[in-house]
Amino acid sequence: MVQQTSDDTFASLRIPEFRYFVMNSFLITVTLLIQEVTLGYELYKLTHDPLMLGLVGLAEAIPFIALSLFGGHLADRRDKKRILQWSLLVILLGSVILYLVFQPSIVAGLSQTARLATIYGVLMLIGTAKGFYSPASSSLKPFLVPRELYANSATWSSSFWQAGAIVGPGLAGFLYSWVGFDNSLIVVIALLVICYVLITLIKRKPVPVSNEPVMGLRESLTEGFRFVFKTQIVLYAISLDLFSVLFGGVVAILPVFAEDILKVGAEGLGFLRAAPSVGALLTMAYMTKHPPTHNAWRNMLLAVAGFGVATIVFAWSTNFYLSLLMLGLTGAFDSVSVIIRQTILQIFPPDHMRGRVAAVNGIFVSSSNEIGAFESGLLARLLGAVPSVALGGVVTLFVVAYVYAKSKELFAVRLS
Repeated sequence: MVQQTSDDTFASLRIPEFRYFVMNSFLITVTLLIQEVTLGYELYKLTHDPLMLGLVGLAEAIPFIALSLFGGHLADRRDKKRILQWSLLVILLGSVILYLVFQPSIVAGLSQTARLATIYGVLMLIGTAKGFYSPASSSLKPFLVPRELYANSATWSSSFWQAGAIVGPGLAGFLYSWVGFDNSLIVVIALLVICYVLITLIKRKPVPVSNEPVMGLRESLTEGFRFVFKTQIVLYAISLDLFSVLFGGVVAILPVFAEDILKVGAEGLGFLRAAPSVGALLTMAYMTKHPPTHNAWRNMLLAVAGFGVATIVFAWSTNFYLSLLMLGLTGAFDSVSVIIRQTILQIFPPDHMRGRVAAVNGIFVSSSNEIGAFESGLLARLLGAVPSVALGGVVTLFVVAYVYAKSKELFAVRLS
């Protein structure tokens, strides 16, 4: 057996099942981002309406938020591997339907309204699957590594996710330019099949046994929320992510900047979408040796404040390279908060509640990412893309100031 020590940078990756897990995380991220970026660009070219981009996020967020808590409840009581497999099959089905919707011979009789309704319906189906996939995936991860490697595994899993978030958008832009939207969806379908195979290589894990009395669904879900709201560091860590990305996120309306402001087209959009993850991956590579968990709360607040400042500068930039740099900085700052939040979510929840706590976190994250995408699209239509993004960065700074005033005692918490 390979010896694993907490000061070994590659300790988590020496565990085969964790390698399968992060490889799947990388590929599923690449896959869904290829689909999201190419679909968003295709929709904007068809409609030239930023609100249509926002509705992409909303269509996935509604079922995700509605079902995520139930997904967390199942993840705590059922085979997590099986949940992941079924969820991937549903996502695969949705991708196949999307491919068919864009075949002229199949949808020749559909109006644009009917076509858009079908697309958003498929996105809701994918969001439903994510409502089960996300808590099962998050709650499985701590069972793949020993406790002393939680911070190390959080860094590596985030790094693989960010690597996927770099490759996905960049590859999406080139695929769209080289082979077209239809063939990009064929690549998506093939990658989803590989993801399914990777999950099958992970052994089934026993369902955690709790000495607590068996509860019904309502009581179980309430317990998950109660734990989050009574554990201050968990609540504030999740809330910072929620409000910063909800108001400060710009990803959903990047097609507007690529097409109308920076005028760089599909390939430029790929670089813009990849830039935050390039910044994040470089930062995470540094954090594998120097994790940000020693002065965790100070680092968390500084990172979210930096995210807000970079967002404001990006909003007013008309230079493609400055815009890339600012997006890279948003990813770098966000990666610091992600590592700290993931470590908190692995350390504090008890084993028998990980699925539900992951589901609550997933609801907050989905609210910030997907509903934030809708908010971005709506404000971009009402105020214009530039003022809406600048306003979001300012709101992020106000949120940091408020949380700082309310959470000074958390500066003493040590995660490492």
